[in-house]
Amino acid sequence: MVPWPHRMPRIGTFGKGLPRSSEGTTFDLGCSEVLAVRARTAKTHRGTVLADPVGMYLDDISGDQLLTAEEEVALAQTMERGRSALSRLELETDLDPPERRHLKSLVHLGEEAKMTFIRSNLRLVISIAKRYGGRGMDMLDLIQEGNLGLIRAVEKFDWRKGFKFSTYATWWIRQAITRGVGNQGRTIRLPVHMVDIVRTVQEVQQSLLERFQRPPTIEEISAASGVDVEHVELALSAPRETISLDQPIGDDGALELVDLVEDANDNDPFLDADRVLRDRDLLSAISFLDPTEKEIIVRRFGLDGEAPQTLTNIAAALDLTRERVRKTEAKAIAKLRHPSCPVNLVSLV
Repeated sequence: MVPWPHRMPRIGTFGKGLPRSSEGTTFDLGCSEVLAVRARTAKTHRGTVLADPVGMYLDDISGDQLLTAEEEVALAQTMERGRSALSRLELETDLDPPERRHLKSLVHLGEEAKMTFIRSNLRLVISIAKRYGGRGMDMLDLIQEGNLGLIRAVEKFDWRKGFKFSTYATWWIRQAITRGVGNQGRTIRLPVHMVDIVRTVQEVQQSLLERFQRPPTIEEISAASGVDVEHVELALSAPRETISLDQPIGDDGALELVDLVEDANDNDPFLDADRVLRDRDLLSAISFLDPTEKEIIVRRFGLDGEAPQTLTNIAAALDLTRERVRKTEAKAIAKLRHPSCPVNLVSLV
């Protein structure tokens, strides 16, 4: 989903003939801009539904002109007057009706100025979002994250410092997109601060691989990227992108990836049958041992089909000491190895 701000009046309609108010506390429009910057997934243009959402979005914002430095200052001042007016409305309860109406008009103009500021810079978001393509998020989602950063930049912009807004907003937009990629771009989430490090390390690794015609060492990647060795190791061990086991394979899609993945737990039935027969023969072969010796050997080597047990576990099960179990096991094995043993165990192992 992509934020689609309502079209607002151009800058010429803001702030004309309105007295400047003193600085007030910062105000937050709450979710009003989020409602205004609403998401649309389809739009009819001259009776035809546009199939490309990105193209549809570009078509919608193409009429918004870029702001000049003077217009940016004028909008910021209008927003500032709106913040001061809202602060007075919230704090002063004894305002007369004309003054209250005047303050409400300033708040409304501040909201409109903010929306115009946002809409006039939506193309800046797109230009930055393009750099983050192919990182696990759709372009529309990248644009939406960037638009949230743009809203924050508009709220924090200080026109008195003399900076061009696009220079200031770029940092907020990039931060919002980076956080979005870190939180949503991977099935296995990475910490936000590691996302850029992983990207840098992987790009440097590929560049050095092409240059050296061999895999670069961790030290070489660290030197070329400026990332310390410890973080390079963490970045290289970060989980790669996941793919679905249901992904079709081949042109006809007749197979899925899961059909080609070996099931390590799916044992060969012939080997299973052979193991069952061997264990049965071994149980028969050790039948000459006394009951305690036989029980210990069966448990110790898993001849009953269960997992082999430790001396401690066997001792607890038989209510014996661990040393007693060890000595009994050694005694039973000695009997099985003795030449007088009635069964040739070598043929059964």
